[in-house]
Amino acid sequence: MEASSLVNVVRGNHIESIHKGHIAVVDAKGTLLYGVGNPNAKVYARSSMKPIQAIPVVETGAADYYEFSAADLSLCCASHNGEVMHTDRVLSILKRVELADTALQCGTHIPRWQDTYKQLILAGQEVTPLYNNCSGKHTGMLATAKYMNEPIETYYALNHPVQQRILKSVSEICEFPSDEIEIGIDGCGVPVHGLPLQSLAYGYARMASSEKLGETRGKAVKRITNAMTSAPEMVGGTNRFCTDFMKVGKGRFFAKAGAEAVYCIGDNETGIGVAIKIEDGNGRAMYPVAVEVLHQLKLIDQVQTKELMDYYHPKLRNARNEVIGELVANFRL
Repeated sequence: MEASSLVNVVRGNHIESIHKGHIAVVDAKGTLLYGVGNPNAKVYARSSMKPIQAIPVVETGAADYYEFSAADLSLCCASHNGEVMHTDRVLSILKRVELADTALQCGTHIPRWQDTYKQLILAGQEVTPLYNNCSGKHTGMLATAKYMNEPIETYYALNHPVQQRILKSVSEICEFPSDEIEIGIDGCGVPVHGLPLQSLAYGYARMASSEKLGETRGKAVKRITNAMTSAPEMVGGTNRFCTDFMKVGKGRFFAKAGAEAVYCIGDNETGIGVAIKIEDGNGRAMYPVAVEVLHQLKLIDQVQTKELMDYYHPKLRNARNEVIGELVANFRL
């Protein structure tokens, strides 16, 4: 099955571009409720996998031993802006783990939050892995390795126990054989997991129905998803959809974006999981699709839709900051 048209890019009265993609909506029993495009398209989950990657942080006992708060655990699921609230928390966790930020193996990139980058430039300081949007996830991995008395220097490698526990968690949560999961390398250097979009949606549905996962696993998953919804500012940050969406959802939804335009949502009330992949990898189309899916499923009301309007119908602006178009979701489940 080919990708379906999902979003029109409208300039004036003309559709200038079209973003195509795939959508899978799955319940906690694994039933595909709705599919657009090819719901079985195999995709790399990228950062949408972070809530699952955080499971071993809790299940090994590392989160309790190092006294992780909800905000700490939420940061382990983050693709954060690199704001002070994020970097200070990474440093706080590392201090408890008795590791320096030089232990982070996620590489460097310019912080998403421009004020942070400006301050670094003005102070004559270098951009370090601390400001990488994945530094929270890597800090959770380091905490687990340290607690389990495993090698610190290679925690990011596929054959390391940290990554093998994560692979097992992904396989179990998504109920997809581990030997059929496509393994690549993510932008931050750790393994990234490729599996059918429907399986990814199912994983989020199962996390949203955590009471069905057994006592130990269920408590761990619920702790993670509650952390994300109680401290959503850690997951993304200022002016980020993940953060603003979970705030609007008021604890009902947990959600996570992934690079190359992947987006996943779990609905704690219905146990429904949603997974979205924009074919061309352009992240600007993810959020209109995500809001439209929830709107069509009647999982958000008009007030919530209005609060998310900047993401639902994002405006196109020119260099003069004039509105000259918009993105409009255009599909039916």
